Amino acid sequence: MSSRRIQKHPILPAIEKPTLTFFWQDQPLVAHVGETIASALIANNIHVFGHHPRDESPLGIFCANGQCAQCMVIADGKPVKSCMELVKEGIHVYPANGLPALPKDDLLPPMKEIKTLQYPVLIIGGGPAGLSAAIELGKHGVSVLLVDDKHRLGGKLVLQTHRFFGSSEAVFAGTRGIDIATRLEQEVRSFPSIDIWLNSTALAVFEDQKVGILKNNHEYVLVQPQVLLVACGAREKFLAFDGNGLPGVIGAGAFQTLVNRDLVKPCDRLFIVGGGNVGLIAGYHALQAGIEVVGLVEALPECGGYKVHKDKLVRMGVPIYTSHTIVSANGKDRVESVTIAQINENFKPIPGTEQHFECDCVLIAVGLDPVNEFYQKALKYNLPAFVAGDAEEIAEASAAIFSGKIKGLEIVRHLGHPEVEIPPDWYQTGEILKSKPGKIYSEQLPELDGGILPVIHCQQEIPCNPCTTLCPLELIVIESEDIRGVPHFIGGNYNCKGCGKCVAGCPGLAVTLVNSRKDPQNPIVSIPYEFPRESLEGKETVTVIDIDGADLGDVPLVGIHAIPDNDRTLIVRVQAPRAIATRIAGIRLQPPELTRPLDHDIEAIKNETIVCRCEHVTAGEIRELIRQGYRDINEIKALSRAGMGACGSKTCGNIILRLFREEGIPLDQVTENTRRPLFVEVPLGAFAGISMEDEEDHHA
Repeated sequence: MSSRRIQKHPILPAIEKPTLTFFWQDQPLVAHVGETIASALIANNIHVFGHHPRDESPLGIFCANGQCAQCMVIADGKPVKSCMELVKEGIHVYPANGLPALPKDDLLPPMKEIKTLQYPVLIIGGGPAGLSAAIELGKHGVSVLLVDDKHRLGGKLVLQTHRFFGSSEAVFAGTRGIDIATRLEQEVRSFPSIDIWLNSTALAVFEDQKVGILKNNHEYVLVQPQVLLVACGAREKFLAFDGNGLPGVIGAGAFQTLVNRDLVKPCDRLFIVGGGNVGLIAGYHALQAGIEVVGLVEALPECGGYKVHKDKLVRMGVPIYTSHTIVSANGKDRVESVTIAQINENFKPIPGTEQHFECDCVLIAVGLDPVNEFYQKALKYNLPAFVAGDAEEIAEASAAIFSGKIKGLEIVRHLGHPEVEIPPDWYQTGEILKSKPGKIYSEQLPELDGGILPVIHCQQEIPCNPCTTLCPLELIVIESEDIRGVPHFIGGNYNCKGCGKCVAGCPGLAVTLVNSRKDPQNPIVSIPYEFPRESLEGKETVTVIDIDGADLGDVPLVGIHAIPDNDRTLIVRVQAPRAIATRIAGIRLQPPELTRPLDHDIEAIKNETIVCRCEHVTAGEIRELIRQGYRDINEIKALSRAGMGACGSKTCGNIILRLFREEGIPLDQVTENTRRPLFVEVPLGAFAGISMEDEEDHHA
């Protein structure tokens, strides 16, 4: 069976990991120690994890975050989410085609008393916000319990191989997310007052102000904090379209988890739905992993993410279709192609504009919802609570880091230390970091005059300033009230020394360097490059691209080098005619023919738009109930089972509300679904004090 492991990556080091043997349907397979069952299966080119009992449709991974039940498998006789369960030596894994047999009563180990632990502060979530808050609390000696459901700290930071935007002084701007995660974790672990529970899932906040936690996926405990900080991040929104339940339709977080955390290629050809920062960044990460990116659709007239992220994809040769939407994902057992279409002012597909593209993965990046259920319950039960990061407001990770810092100090003050001051400008910085992309300016290209000039291809107001701190001569400035202005070069042609730090260090890869000292008619252009050096070695020419993706022609490749402190960004030097030198913004990575639509029609799957992933309830079934007059989603749940599955309606709730809107029903006439504990499903024996480890030993 072929392996889908990424052998070489331009940013991530190739680490030889120890291996183990596990079994899939009694067939021995090799996995890496420390990876999840889902990653191990996909690494072995297995994408169908089971079939749904309702319609026998194939199931695969979707969120890789424990928020849905799409990737359920049977591991040593127990149903587990394969994206959350680490693979073990000798474990036997089977498709979740039906439920396993229940154990006999006389085989159960004895019940035990549930422990209650007390902490001044409980932090749920070990991502950028939770870690930053814990650091501030640790500095003041506050006893903290930090719980996270993953097997390492960092949250989504561990998936981010790109450099961060934001403020160099405040939030590690210019540093890669994977490195920020390491730095924050090391600092948190340096405080003796902070206890850390990994692989531990918060289940519910109860009326007696206790929080139920499944510690280390085995033992159920109650924690009674004086203060709760919810920093659980966000969950990805689901999208309704025909074929959306096929294996190969996955969330951006799942894709980045496989590619950047586990170095596994989930596909060969990717199509992206959603032009926010998440979708744009995921596309760039795919290219770095050696995956072809066929295209990206965005329903709005312009992508909502940073323009520099969009520009990176365009420069690599990825077409972006704005005012378009996905019509269907097509295939039998997994995605084989995708159909898109142009949309009208009402966001409806325009007949006759359909295009079909061959791909084996459709990445969904259409927004995030805050994971704030614990915060809402804490408020309901009068448990003092704070919320930080995406659980409070969806923004960039840099904003989550700063949000956590502020909330950490607010908690210190709440615990009886009013002398602790929060710098007033922190709140202003926090708001700046949360700000959306601003005005886009037309590109102003400098005139060459025989010297060295940095050309800044950054045209949009965004919160970012690393370029101003990188220049040793301080010749790049942002002349605005804060860091959201557009940077520009204030030196003349003979002031820049050509060190290249701005080229290698810009998070948006939006700076090139034009040197016309030796040959004013054919200057040397230095271009940032974050792909394997081998991809260019041996080439005499490369195709250069402007900021809009227009082909400027083939030019001689002069050299490839790295400067000190380059942080894994190469600088490629080309020699180009003077007329195009300042327009060059990048090097084409993908040839145009790779992204062309198919020349024949594809028969799309009809009437299979899944709304409830757990119970496989379709949009047509929900619409019919709405047309019959049902306005209470609890009644719709009882009749259709939509929202009754393992995820607790976390993936289908918003889509059902959208269906009401599409049917012309005002949402003030709709009774929303009652949210029930638990946050995730858990074996009932845990609530009887039966450790899952004890049960395994008892059955052994």
